[in-house]
This record gives sequence, C-alpha cells and structure tokens, in this order.
Amino acid sequence: MARYGPQYGPDITFLGVPRCTWDEPATYADADVVILGAPFDGGTSHRPGTRFGPQHIRQTCYLPHDGSRPSLALRVDGLQGHLTVCDAGDVEMFSGDAERSVRDLQHAVHTVAANGAIPLVLGGDHTIASRHPPGSPAHDICAAVWQGFA
Repeated sequence: MARYGPQYGPDITFLGVPRCTWDEPATYADADVVILGAPFDGGTSHRPGTRFGPQHIRQTCYLPHDGSRPSLALRVDGLQGHLTVCDAGDVEMFSGDAERSVRDLQHAVHTVAANGAIPLVLGGDHTIASRHPPGSPAHDICAAVWQGFA
C-alpha cells in the first residue's frame, strides 16, 4: 500500500519528522518510533470528528516543522540524536466498516512492532482502543476508567 496521508488535509508529517510507509519496513529500518494516523470515527453516534484528529495533531504545533523539539527543562531534544521518529501517515480506514478499519489498524500496528519500532497512533475514536474484538458489544473506555475512581 502506498503512503496514505492526504485524505483530510495536506500530507505533512508530525513535527516535520521524516516520512515512511508502514508496510515497507525498509523505510523505517532505523526508527525507534513510527507514527500512524487513525482517522476513524465510525463508532461515534453523536459527535463525529475524530477522523480529523491525526491531521489536526500534525498541523497544530506552532513551532517550525523541522524535526526538532528541544526541552528547555530537560536540556535535551528527543528528536535530535536520542530518538529516531518517522511518520507513516494515516492508515486507510473506512468510516462505515468498523470491523475492517480496526483490523487494518491492528495489522499496521503489528507490522511496525514486528519490525522493531514502537507504533504511536494518533487519533481515532474509542473503537480503536477497545480490547474487545470487532463485532462484540461496545464498551465506553472512559466510562470504564471513570467507574474505577468512584
């Protein structure tokens, strides 16, 4: 699959890190972290919009997109010499097919992890975070966490 990035906006990368393609491991052979976008809100009933999340996260930073983010407090720049990060764009997800979308995202995450990098997923509604297999009754992750604090 070709890099799939510009569905909901320009094909930019998170903080200007290099591009890669999740199903071409050679493009991220030296990466510690591979960013994957999950533009999915097919499990939402009332307030859709999380499909725009990955693109907005990539666009939001007001600093230059130059692959550098120094921390003044820590006196390090995790993206310069300490951590190799690349952005694989968005995983192609279909809003009307939650089962297929979750399966495709799981495949992308597994592929990245199996090739030695840590997958970092941006965006997506609760469907992608559920530990339950697609097709099982929906569980709201936030409600489950909240009940633990009651």
